[in-house]
Amino acid sequence: MIDTGARITMDAIKNALRGALDDCQDGYSLPQAFYNDDAIFMADLQAIFQKEWIFVGPECELPNAGDYVMMTIYDTPIIVLRDHDGVIRAFHNSCRHRGSRLCDKTRGHTGRLVCPYHQWTYELSGALVSTRYMGDAFDQDKFPLKPVHVTSVEGLVYICLAETAPDIDTFRAAVTPYIKPHAPQRTKIVHESVIVEEANWKLVIENNRECYHCAGNHPELLVSLVEMALPNDARFGDEFRIMEEKGKLWDSLGLPHAPVDGGTEFRCIRLPFRDGAYSMTMDGKPASKKLLGDLIEPDLGSVRAFRIPNNWHHFLSEMTIHFRVLPLGPNKTEVRTTWCVHEDAVEGWDYDIEHLSRVWIETNDQDKRLAEENQRGTKSLGYEPGPYSEISEFMILNFLDWYRGAMENWLREPGRQLQAAE
Repeated sequence: MIDTGARITMDAIKNALRGALDDCQDGYSLPQAFYNDDAIFMADLQAIFQKEWIFVGPECELPNAGDYVMMTIYDTPIIVLRDHDGVIRAFHNSCRHRGSRLCDKTRGHTGRLVCPYHQWTYELSGALVSTRYMGDAFDQDKFPLKPVHVTSVEGLVYICLAETAPDIDTFRAAVTPYIKPHAPQRTKIVHESVIVEEANWKLVIENNRECYHCAGNHPELLVSLVEMALPNDARFGDEFRIMEEKGKLWDSLGLPHAPVDGGTEFRCIRLPFRDGAYSMTMDGKPASKKLLGDLIEPDLGSVRAFRIPNNWHHFLSEMTIHFRVLPLGPNKTEVRTTWCVHEDAVEGWDYDIEHLSRVWIETNDQDKRLAEENQRGTKSLGYEPGPYSEISEFMILNFLDWYRGAMENWLREPGRQLQAAE
């Protein structure tokens, strides 16, 4: 539970959310408050980011025992690590003595977790193993680090802050046949970008969920990317032909490509690149000479995977690209992008960082500008929700259907319902 203190009471949060939900129109963008209101932002944190599975990063970021990463979900710091038995674990990054953060670095390596304040020491299993001056009556077994749910879905690490985590096995079963051939566990991160966008996290997600804006804003991306979002989208003519041709190739290789049934929760599909393009690079040429896993065919398009509320991915024949969104405030969002290649690929021989990363460096910068202009516009006295394109923005409609449903469910939880007098 987020401590809203004296700033925003729980009643104010519930009432603001209830009123904003009542103002929603199907098929239209959200009312102004959803993108700007402090109370609704607090509701987002509690209803979504403290309840859903949140993407941390690729598992290859933790190749060895003792490797750890630290991330913060608004004001809740979390440590994710690989223990001495090779098991991935997650803990609240808060010492059981007086609450100090144990780790202040984004990533590192350690044999034990030692609090820098008073040197309370924990095994990588979370067990408290050493303290000083606590007296004979002190039982250190009662003070392990508080665990957080964690799982890896074919090399994608997720955590969940909820006491009882929601289902993730449906997602796992659906996407594994698509992701597994790309062997994400056998990759390494070769480039990382972390940017802060002055925009609400939902606007960042909405921007990603459509390519309606691509033709006017993403020339680098469109060197390779086919704008069609579904394999039977005949609006795109030549791209539709490419999809049919590549589908036959992928069938012969035993690679699934049809869209999975993820409802409004997730999406996974393999789509082709434009004729002559093999990768998301400025010239469409492969970003690395060394293909992923045991792949032998470079012309595999990309597996595009998205899962609410904070991540999307591209799995190519020779690299993977992972995107993570974390809310920092009502009008501020962190976007982290990581590029991975085969674990044995050699920089300068197999791949070049600038060639590998430039398309999405440029695209992220363009999307940052678009999201920030969108945010500025939603603050205007003249803003009112407008209609989405059911043809080009159907994935936003799916996202907002899920989002409104999640917020309604949160309001209906015991202790959350508004009183009749309110």
